[in-house]
Amino acid sequence: MQIKIYGKDNCEYCDQAKAVCEMVKAPFVYKRLDHDYSSEELIALAPKLKTYPAVFIDDDYIGGFTELAERLV
Repeated sequence: MQIKIYGKDNCEYCDQAKAVCEMVKAPFVYKRLDHDYSSEELIALAPKLKTYPAVFIDDDYIGGFTELAERLV
């Protein structure tokens, strides 16, 4: 399982997404807005995105922190 988290600075749910991955020892890649990607690049990957973080498992957009936690915990 490959987890990618697209987050941004000062985002509580982005931090929680990283923490839940670390808690269950699930390997993940964290990408920061304006450092690793642009908002335009993310919208191209997940056009229905409304909140951060945007979480992908095996390149499929699954939602945000809540959906990630439901799958991992």
